[in-house]
Amino acid sequence: MIPQEPVQAHYGVGDLTDRVALALKRAGLDGETLQWSDLAALDQFHVRGLAATAELAEGLHLQPGATLLDVGCGLGGPARYLAATHGCHVTGIDLSHPFVAAARMLAERTGLAGRTTFVQGDALDMPFPDSSFDAAWTQHVAMNIADRAGFYASIHRVLKPGGKLAIYDVLTGNGEPLLFPVPWAGNSEISFLLTPDAMREALLKAGFTEISWSDTTAAGLEAIAQQQQGLQAPSPSGQLSLGVVMGPEFGEMAANLARNLKAGRVRLIQAIVQRD
Repeated sequence: MIPQEPVQAHYGVGDLTDRVALALKRAGLDGETLQWSDLAALDQFHVRGLAATAELAEGLHLQPGATLLDVGCGLGGPARYLAATHGCHVTGIDLSHPFVAAARMLAERTGLAGRTTFVQGDALDMPFPDSSFDAAWTQHVAMNIADRAGFYASIHRVLKPGGKLAIYDVLTGNGEPLLFPVPWAGNSEISFLLTPDAMREALLKAGFTEISWSDTTAAGLEAIAQQQQGLQAPSPSGQLSLGVVMGPEFGEMAANLARNLKAGRVRLIQAIVQRD
């Protein structure tokens, strides 16, 4: 088993809660209550941000009151979006203590603490009973997990029979070596990308049936191009960005991800699968 420490070190960026709170203050968002949408530039840690989250959520057809598990929840942005817009209760789990602490703080600030729960834990050994959740969710997380079959099997265990899993992840492309660092890894030590065929095989082995599968690489490249051209709306006062989370190195990470996508070294996919 790959040690957790290198992954935690990559994301464990000091006192994240204080840094996020300071960024909110500088952006003029230091009032007692925030809207979940105020945080979209900060808490959607994946290509295309909130647009990709909303698009993926549509494929789940969530009902109000549904229970959903967000595996690798980060700062909890998608969890808060799902709770606020789809009326479900979302439990987020993440390996990083700082991310979980910041997610809890932001849930309080947005008035969504009652509909979200955030816990620190290992996605391969989750502290939940069997058949606990109506649906599950994971975005840009599996790239750090070597035991992909075990990862999907762990999610399968805690889903109710017939429950759906929504996935948005980065896959290997043409087989050429990646340019590092990227947002999920400083080097190849903690980067475990699969081919589409290998990912589908791992899901099937874990007991999932494919409902939908979409290659969204083109949409990701278009969003990156718009961002680079300054066509996307900036965050309040320009203070909220993923750089707050990942530090000054994030600019290089994001640029390398764009280069890898453009060169075909990686691809983006969205999928909905269902527990048998």
